[in-house]
Amino acid sequence: MNKEFSSADPELLRQAMRCWTTGITIVTSKLDEVQHGMTVNSFTSVSLAPPVVSVSLAENTRTNNLVRRSGIFAITILEEGQAELADRFAGRGPTSDIHEANRFESVRTFSLLTGSPLLSEGLAYLDCKVIHSVEVGPTTVFFGEVVAVGNISAGRPMVYFNRLYRGLQL
Repeated sequence: MNKEFSSADPELLRQAMRCWTTGITIVTSKLDEVQHGMTVNSFTSVSLAPPVVSVSLAENTRTNNLVRRSGIFAITILEEGQAELADRFAGRGPTSDIHEANRFESVRTFSLLTGSPLLSEGLAYLDCKVIHSVEVGPTTVFFGEVVAVGNISAGRPMVYFNRLYRGLQL
C-alpha cells in the first residue's frame, strides 16, 4: 500500500478527496432578471434548529457573485440519472458551449420563497437566505438559513466518487 504524505501538496489532497463520496447538488441564485447556477458537492447541513446549511463556491464564479449580491441561494439535490444536468451546470460535457450562456435553457424550474430557481426534478429542494459568509482562499463558504423546503422524493440519490457519478444500491 502506497502511503504518500505531504502536508501541503494540493494534488495529493485532490487525490485524497476523490475517496470521499458526496451527493450532488445544483446551487442557484437570482438577482433581478439574472439567474445562474452551478454543480456543487461541497454542501452540508450545519444545524436543524435553527435550520442552516452551507455551500462552498469558488470565488471567481458567476454563481458566487450572484449569491453575494442577492443574499439568497437555492439547492436542488440531484437524483440518480441526472448526470447530464450535473455536467451542464458544471460547464462540461457535449452541451457545455451551447448552455454556458444560459444553463437553464430547456430546464423546467420553479421557485419557493426567495425567487431563486430550483430544478423541477430532484430529490429535495432548499431555499435559503445568506446569514454569514467566510472567505477561505479562493472560495467563499456561504451559510444560509433554510426558509423553505420542498418536494422530498423517494428516488435514489446521485453520488460522486473518484471523479464519476454513481448510484447507490438501496
